[in-house]
Amino acid sequence: MTATDDRARAEIERVAASARLLVALDFDGTLSPLEDEPMDARMLPAARDAVAALVAAPRTVVAFVSGRSLVDLRVIAEHDDSSLVLLAGSHGAEYWIPGEGLSRHAEDETDVALRDMLRAHAEEATAHLEGVWIEPKTFGFGVHTRRAAPAAAAEANRLVDRIVAEEAPQWRRRTGHNIVEYAFRHEGKDSAIAELRERTGATAVLFAGDDVTDEDALASLGPADLGVRVGDGETAATVRVPDIAGLAALLALLAQARAGHRG
Repeated sequence: MTATDDRARAEIERVAASARLLVALDFDGTLSPLEDEPMDARMLPAARDAVAALVAAPRTVVAFVSGRSLVDLRVIAEHDDSSLVLLAGSHGAEYWIPGEGLSRHAEDETDVALRDMLRAHAEEATAHLEGVWIEPKTFGFGVHTRRAAPAAAAEANRLVDRIVAEEAPQWRRRTGHNIVEYAFRHEGKDSAIAELRERTGATAVLFAGDDVTDEDALASLGPADLGVRVGDGETAATVRVPDIAGLAALLALLAQARAGHRG
């Protein structure tokens, strides 16, 4: 099913009629193209316009749900203190709430010290591999291989997998587009959606994402909700759109339908 199908339009009309709607969106690959330099990511204009229309829609809350640390997510989302968009960073381990600011799940000093040590070990182990970059994250780190040759990427992942398996086997491992992430916290986008649903009092959720980690959230949605997959890949989503432009068109349609349900 795609955003142009009659059934997809019917699904949009269905969630548009919800008493209070949460529109939760992954960022990289969903609203912004994937970039070789991750901090260059920005929403495409059509996606930005659709998000703005949803923010302005009645009884509608918009949230970005990302594996990025909250500080980086705020930069790439061009998000300031006046924004009405909620943020869930680090796969739902830290939040930014309008009118409240930062809300972060507790972290232990021992975990932080281990994070810094493992990140240093990963940087040292992969320093000789061209195109590999270790990204610092609030609750761990990520191994970026987008700019690396396939052999170097495989070697980087093998080396860091071994380090984490030996020194922190209890950490959570996630894979994405040319990145492997390791974290001492075990929140996922499914738990982020559950927390956002509770915080906002949403009666229905639309969640859209493009990557493997987004499937945790998509699989957690209930019958009143709607999941949207951007691009190819196996998915639990009901609706699929081919790319960011397709999602922007779907979100614009939702905003228009939502405006018609002011009741």
